[in-house]
Amino acid sequence: MNSAPVLVAARRSPIGNAGHGFADLTTTDLAAPVLGEVDAVLRRSGIEADVDDVILGNCMGPGGNPARIAALAAGLGFSIPGVTVDRQCGSGLDAVMQAALRVRSGNDTLILAGGVESASTAPWRYWPPTSGGELTRYTRAPFAPQGFADPDMGCAADDLARLRGICRERQDAYATRSHTLAAASDFSSEIVPIGAVAADQRIRRGMTEARLARLRPSFGVDGTATAGNSCGISDGSAVLAVTTESLAQGMPALRILGTAVAGSDPALPGLGPVPAIRSLFAKTGIGASDLGIVEITEAFASVVLAVSDELGLDESIICPQGGAIAMGHPWGASGAVLLVRLASQMLADGGPELGLAACAIGGGQGIAMLVERVS
Repeated sequence: MNSAPVLVAARRSPIGNAGHGFADLTTTDLAAPVLGEVDAVLRRSGIEADVDDVILGNCMGPGGNPARIAALAAGLGFSIPGVTVDRQCGSGLDAVMQAALRVRSGNDTLILAGGVESASTAPWRYWPPTSGGELTRYTRAPFAPQGFADPDMGCAADDLARLRGICRERQDAYATRSHTLAAASDFSSEIVPIGAVAADQRIRRGMTEARLARLRPSFGVDGTATAGNSCGISDGSAVLAVTTESLAQGMPALRILGTAVAGSDPALPGLGPVPAIRSLFAKTGIGASDLGIVEITEAFASVVLAVSDELGLDESIICPQGGAIAMGHPWGASGAVLLVRLASQMLADGGPELGLAACAIGGGQGIAMLVERVS
């Protein structure tokens, strides 16, 4: 039986506000420096094995296989292939999951995996005109076919809050916690500076509940999701090396214990992590009470709270240094950012033994990964 794959050399770019610090940088510009640094960390650690593949998640990029282009730009060499995957907000986590399954099978021994998103430079697209009609801006892909609910994510978050009785005050309290924790944390050890940007741009101090309470709903007058208790549209990248425990011997590492994906109601995509996490618990025999840390993409406070309520998670261990509400949500990279965040916290002195990463996905899907610290 093949041993469990491990994650090492976890790095990410700063997370930039769309249209600001990385306004002119493409997916290649954002991913290549992080790929290069991860590769350099491996070489400095004495790992001389060839990289078998580069797998990156991406949602809105220009096409042309951003993973392969970034691998070439990073100087990994013509012989290193690359493939890009799209599971929307779960793309970065799915990329690492695919790499882990390949390493576990014994087919590959070293894959660089993660995600990248440049909302700032994503191309504008248009639907073909109908007979005699005009071009219509293509703002997003459909998440579900005709006949199914296909809400925008913000509207779906408002619907979820109403359905589960998650009030505005509770969402603002959770968001205040995220902003406060992120503002008090030092992320420099995991960040690869890009140009002049060396820190996450969205993080702000002084985001109190009183201040958040003054913000208007973002997705309808009766809604509860606001700019303060929801994520920001962002640019960024994250990459980890996925390899065998024997090859990574001596390096700080997280062992992948299990992964799961699941489908859920497209009308309530925020609940997608619930069946994925339940499947993961069933596969591994580990339960919510065993976890020491949970990183969920904080697209909306209502989503995190609904998942926590459904699964009985301890809210104090969810995103203990803040999450996407404070830091931003670069869609295709965010799942990999969760793993970088787990690595930084779990591999610190006295860090938690068991960690969970999970994402809600447009169209009603969830993805989850369970990791443990390698002693």
